[in-house]
Amino acid sequence: MSQPGTLILIMAIAVLAPLLTYGFSRWIPVPLVIFEILLGIVIGPDALGLAHHDAAIDALSDLGLSMLIFLAGYEIQFGAVRGDTLRRSVWAWVISLALGLGVAFALTAGAATKSFVIGTALTSTALGTVLPVLRDSGDLRGRFGTVMMAFGAVGEFGPIIAMALLLSGRAPGVSTVLLAAFAAVTAAAVYWALRPRPPWFSRIIAKTLHSSGQFAVRFVMLLLAAMLGLSYAFGLDSLLGAFAAGLLTRLVLQGAAPESSEVVLGKIEAMGFGFLVPVFFIVTGIDFDLDALLHGGRALVLLPAFLLLFLLVRGLPVHFLAPRDLDARDRRALTLYSSTALPLVVAISAIGLDDKALTAGEAAALVGAGMVSVLVFPLLALRLRARSTGQACEAPVPGG
Repeated sequence: MSQPGTLILIMAIAVLAPLLTYGFSRWIPVPLVIFEILLGIVIGPDALGLAHHDAAIDALSDLGLSMLIFLAGYEIQFGAVRGDTLRRSVWAWVISLALGLGVAFALTAGAATKSFVIGTALTSTALGTVLPVLRDSGDLRGRFGTVMMAFGAVGEFGPIIAMALLLSGRAPGVSTVLLAAFAAVTAAAVYWALRPRPPWFSRIIAKTLHSSGQFAVRFVMLLLAAMLGLSYAFGLDSLLGAFAAGLLTRLVLQGAAPESSEVVLGKIEAMGFGFLVPVFFIVTGIDFDLDALLHGGRALVLLPAFLLLFLLVRGLPVHFLAPRDLDARDRRALTLYSSTALPLVVAISAIGLDDKALTAGEAAALVGAGMVSVLVFPLLALRLRARSTGQACEAPVPGG
């Protein structure tokens, strides 16, 4: 199908997916992203063969991933994510990375590049994917939400740093220097973001908030583009720039126009979750190598193995290092949410395929395991949280 036809199909799926999510929510809360990816597979080359995307749709998909990571960065609240909880989340991820690399080296018989790809993928947390589920269920509020934000943020940011160091194709020393330079520039940007803005800044935000000017939205898009460009200039993964842009945006808006920040975020979320993010997940489904998964016996075995490893490598350190004030059910729910992985697994698998470190079957197994984790782990966590809080387990309509 032509590019316009494929884009129409993608947007039709973007409309159909929340309808299916709403319909299924009466029986089981299926995350929106699952329908987006599955329907993408259906129209992709390994099923109906209706969708064949090109550079323009690929660019929209890349922007969708950047927007997803940007929104995850924006959700980080520095006032809440700090102290002992932050230290525990950092140590949990460091232990996960050590476990992941150790397991990967054992599985690959010491193949370095493949081990870095698999090991890094096993440490990720799909905070951007889990956040809508947490928000819709009310679990972002209170102590559990604070802890989940800390562990999820480190689980999203840590693998991005690891990708910059281990998967860039450069010598580790060079990557470290470039990462340090990027961090220094970002720190300077944070210092700038924390400085008081001139009075005209907040006035123009308020004046154009509901006009065609949309100064705040355009300013946020400039920040995102600038941080993506900065990460590109330093030869780092664009996701690092997207995450940093989200952090900066929260600091700027909360400092300069706190009364307008929620409205501005709503507009950005509408752009992201209404258009760009669904394109990313649907294109992920179109690109999914279903044939390699179904016709490769090893790939089918690897899928449940990777799913279990997500739980063991990422989940166990989270469980043991979770703050002591969480009860047993909340610790298990935190473990399940933290073990949910998909967007970064897709990105890391793509790097592995491009570098020929992974076969098509191995990449499909990794992404497939991520898809299953998004479907199963949040559902189990929701049920545990409902029992922990003593609420009836009414299924929210999960987001994507």
